[in-house]
Amino acid sequence: MFEDNFWQEILNITLLSLRVSGTAVLIGALIGIPVGALLGLKQFKGKRAVMRFADIMLKSIINTFMGLPPVFVGLIVYLLLTASGPLGWLGLLYTPTAMIITQLIMVVPIIIGVTMSAVGSVEKSIREKALSLGATETQAAWLVLKEARMGVLTSIIAAFGAAISEVGGIMITGGNIRWWTRTLTTAIVIETELGDFTMALTLGAILLSMAFIINLALTIVQLKEARR
Repeated sequence: MFEDNFWQEILNITLLSLRVSGTAVLIGALIGIPVGALLGLKQFKGKRAVMRFADIMLKSIINTFMGLPPVFVGLIVYLLLTASGPLGWLGLLYTPTAMIITQLIMVVPIIIGVTMSAVGSVEKSIREKALSLGATETQAAWLVLKEARMGVLTSIIAAFGAAISEVGGIMITGGNIRWWTRTLTTAIVIETELGDFTMALTLGAILLSMAFIINLALTIVQLKEARR
């Protein structure tokens, strides 16, 4: 009976971690990739200095947000969702949804920043050539995004890695409630404090395996792209 409960809880924690981080990254990609592509495609050479300055400031802000402290994000979301907060009426605090919101705020800047850099690195050589051959702005933009697909994929992988390994923010907004909001990272923390090292090490091994599989998949894709 003990063994059954042990593995059931392991499965519950793992699936919740994948659901929370996967949902946050999926929504983050739908928001971040178009925004990152748009910023990467912007050409400010020869335009007014004030526009160039605004572009630099915007990109600097995005890069700053890529390093947002998770506990700070968790605190902000907590204050928004707490009963006395502006969104308290939604009743989302200490739910998986609150955890998804927390991770979403963290991953969007990562996806935007990496996508922006990837698109910007191929923009000049590809876009101008496509336009000179008669392509429309939309067609040229799509071609650039296609050429930068490895960078876009890297942004998603990096965002998922940051999300699945995050602990402070989701512990604040999720509450680490057993069978409800306990993820791999928060469970490792609590089980270590309780002295249950078997559970903590098992969860740690699963987390490490996920990181290995994700990086292995990215490496394989990169090698296939390099052979083309």
